[in-house]
Amino acid sequence: MNRTGLFIALSLSLVVGLLFGIFPELDLDLAGLFYDPATRIFPLKLNTPAEIMRDGAMWIAWGLALPAIVALVVKLLRPDRPLMMSGRAIVFLLGTLILSAGILTNLTFKSYWGRPRPVVVTEFNGPDKFVPWWDPRGACPRNCSFFSGEGATAFWTFAPAALTPPAWRPLAYAAATLFGVVTSLLRMAFGGHFFTDVAAAGLVTFLVIWLAYAYIYRWPSTRLSDEGIDAALTKLIWPAYLWRQRLLGRRAASKPSFVNRITEVHPDD
Repeated sequence: MNRTGLFIALSLSLVVGLLFGIFPELDLDLAGLFYDPATRIFPLKLNTPAEIMRDGAMWIAWGLALPAIVALVVKLLRPDRPLMMSGRAIVFLLGTLILSAGILTNLTFKSYWGRPRPVVVTEFNGPDKFVPWWDPRGACPRNCSFFSGEGATAFWTFAPAALTPPAWRPLAYAAATLFGVVTSLLRMAFGGHFFTDVAAAGLVTFLVIWLAYAYIYRWPSTRLSDEGIDAALTKLIWPAYLWRQRLLGRRAASKPSFVNRITEVHPDD
């Protein structure tokens, strides 16, 4: 997550955006590589092993997020105990996943950017007119093509790769890149997305992860601490925890001492 990676991502965004904006037919040419004119379908869409690979890719991505999810759930249930893993890692992993694969993709672009998927455009025996990546005025009413949710989820693996030990990090980045590319090619092969859909998913996700990493770990003015996150969660959840304990007739544990220390340093306004 250094400046070189940011420069490469921004450069690729500019090149892909301009190239496919000026020559939008390139998207059709690349999608056509996976289309069979004789049968008028995308054959790999009916291939069971390929479908298993597609589903498996999503299980792998969510499996990488599972430790952070479990740690957060346990903290919500037992705020009297310290987090099971780094608080910064939880915020970084779940925050980037929710933002890139959830909010930006499914709740924003795919809901309001009406680009039809390859499988439904007239060039591939569908009813809808093809539109380039920059045009949101397509005929798709919802769950549209731009940009790829599964591609964003696959490329999100850059986030756990960024938390690996420095000696392993280049290999982890290479594995995340390969994972994202293979998953994206499968989406193209199924007729689910154009090249620009999956390219945008990868580039936007990388930029979200880069900014989040800088905000949480690198920039001195915004850098977070594991202790501060743990204390903030405890303080937020504590009233509900006390209410639940009283409701169950149990004696609540005393608030952890580190929460009180941080509260004293940063008192409420």
